[in-house]
Amino acid sequence: MSALSNRIGLGAIALVFVSVIAAGSALFTVRQTEQVLITRLGQPRRIITDPGLHMKVPLLDTVISFDRRLLDYELPPEEVILGDQRRLIVDSFTRFRITDALRYYQAVGATEDGIRGRLNSVVSSSLRRVLGNEQLLNVLSSNRSRIMGLIRDQVNTEMASFGVQIEDVRIRRADLPEENTQAILQRMQSERDRVARQARAEGAEASSRIRADAERERTVLLADARATADKLRGLGEGAAIATYAEAFQRDPHFFEVWRTLQAYRDAFGHGGSRLVLSPNADFLKLLREAPKPTSSAAP
Repeated sequence: MSALSNRIGLGAIALVFVSVIAAGSALFTVRQTEQVLITRLGQPRRIITDPGLHMKVPLLDTVISFDRRLLDYELPPEEVILGDQRRLIVDSFTRFRITDALRYYQAVGATEDGIRGRLNSVVSSSLRRVLGNEQLLNVLSSNRSRIMGLIRDQVNTEMASFGVQIEDVRIRRADLPEENTQAILQRMQSERDRVARQARAEGAEASSRIRADAERERTVLLADARATADKLRGLGEGAAIATYAEAFQRDPHFFEVWRTLQAYRDAFGHGGSRLVLSPNADFLKLLREAPKPTSSAAP
């Protein structure tokens, strides 16, 4: 009886232990950032999106977790031909979210590697298709947002059957190939040189025009000044002649003597003048005798 009791006790303990293990394997936890697909013997049974503690059939059900958060995928750089036949090295990335775990599992399996390969081909094709109709200036300007919207919509339409939603597609960097870069730099340098030559030519033309205008203005000012000076000189000479005439009319003898003395001063004032004249010349008469007063002179 003792041996039988021991066997019964051990069996009960083993049963309890197995029950605890089975109950533990029947429970699983779904996190806030997850969504879970339950499969039974490989066949999908249900999808759980509510976080918390849930149950499954031990040994029959398999729990497959998928991330509910926004996921990133960076595409390798690739060369794209634009609508203006220019080549561009495009480095892009895609943000996506798994929205249908069952469709995702049926399309690519339980890992993210499968969907990344699909995204690579779909996004690359959409990039080539959309950028093939755009000019380089559109890609490098504010029109890039519109272009990215077109690419995102096309990729979202094609990836809807995989249970994912494309939130955004962005071009992180767009560079010209090295040979195109050198050609464009040389063309830009030639253009800058042409602009510099044109600016220098326009500056030289403006300088010549300013100098010509200044020279013309100077000539006009000098001509006006000479005309004014000649006019004033004429007026002065006229006033002087009028003064001489008035003085001559008042006392012709005095005026003659005064003019003769002025002539003496101009001729002999420097002390080095030589004149060949007869001693009886009228020019020297005031040196021979003093002038006589006239009856019309003032006392």
